[in-house]
Amino acid sequence: MRTYRDLFRAPEYTPLFASFTVQESAQTVSGLALGTLVYDATRSPLLAALSMFGGSFAQMAGALTLLSAADRLPPRTALACMALLFGAGTAVLSVPGLPPAALLAVVAGLGLVASLRSGVCYGLLSEILPDEGFLLGRSVLNMAAGLTQICGFAVGGVLVVALSPRGALLTGAALYLLTALVAVTGLSRRPPRAAGRPSPGETWRTTVRLLSSVPRRYAYLAMWVPNGLIVGCEALFVSYSPRHAGPLLAAAGIGMLIGDTATGRFVPRRLRGRLSVPLLLLLAGPYLLFAAGPPLPLGAAAVLLASIGYGSTLLIQERLMALTPVPMHGHALGLHSSGMLTMQGVGAALAGGVAQVTSPAAAMAIMAVASVAVTLVLAPGLRPHGISTRSAHDGRHRRDGTASNETCA
Repeated sequence: MRTYRDLFRAPEYTPLFASFTVQESAQTVSGLALGTLVYDATRSPLLAALSMFGGSFAQMAGALTLLSAADRLPPRTALACMALLFGAGTAVLSVPGLPPAALLAVVAGLGLVASLRSGVCYGLLSEILPDEGFLLGRSVLNMAAGLTQICGFAVGGVLVVALSPRGALLTGAALYLLTALVAVTGLSRRPPRAAGRPSPGETWRTTVRLLSSVPRRYAYLAMWVPNGLIVGCEALFVSYSPRHAGPLLAAAGIGMLIGDTATGRFVPRRLRGRLSVPLLLLLAGPYLLFAAGPPLPLGAAAVLLASIGYGSTLLIQERLMALTPVPMHGHALGLHSSGMLTMQGVGAALAGGVAQVTSPAAAMAIMAVASVAVTLVLAPGLRPHGISTRSAHDGRHRRDGTASNETCA
């Protein structure tokens, strides 16, 4: 499976792609509307950042208690029910007069539910596509997310002005309902990937097993920490330039699209292991320019260039899949997503706190320096070496939640 035509010919990939894209659209429109609503009411960079990314804090709590359900629930039912919950929660956020504490509680609750979504979605992707198609299929989903940000933040900005932030939130809620409809009508019934009942105990045991591998730990940290620190920079766009946050966020989406297209479709396999660290450094470097307070066109260009570095996550994720048995793929991918989003919440909080005592521009430069430092510390553990995919193939048809010959070096 080497072409996009082959990819979309795969049974069920198109409806999965459609439901993913609609949900990303809902999330993009809702996030911008909520951040604008909170900043207009409080004038606080910290609260605005937390409203947009604070739900990420709940992701790790969900990963430590609920994530075993990612491989133990029927995928179609799980995706549809989660979309309905997101729609209901987003509608609640649009209620006038909702206190900031209640608003953040709803955001945290939605983050808890979201801890399962990525595991279910990407675990289903690993079932729909053959092994050699996973990277291309995952890159197309990332590209869809980038395009959704480009269009969604632009449209979201228009909706915020035309309908008010609360009207834009209701639009996001309607898109979540459409997501559920697409999942129910387009995906077929599939049994869970692993047997047994989901439980906090099973979640904990599988998580410990995943993190017991040193190469997997390096992969997780590389996907979580540098990324999260740079998302902290993006969380400051509203306070850095309230009238131009939409274009800056759209520039980030364009850069991510370019990076995911290049790494998923055009980078030869022999180079993939060598590019993850340079791309992580690219992700942070251009943000140093914000220390000088650049004009909007130059700042947007820096954001676009930096966001190409998000392609590193795709390469490291392929490394993670090669180190993980297939019956654990949903849990492993859910842990990656939950940890990444949790660190994005941490990054948003750190950036907002630094901006409170300095300035948004200075805070972005400080977060970029921190991201570069973390990448350099992790670089030795990301050096390319022989990674056998035998463990993944050993577990391809097993549904009991176990796999043999797992690499834990």
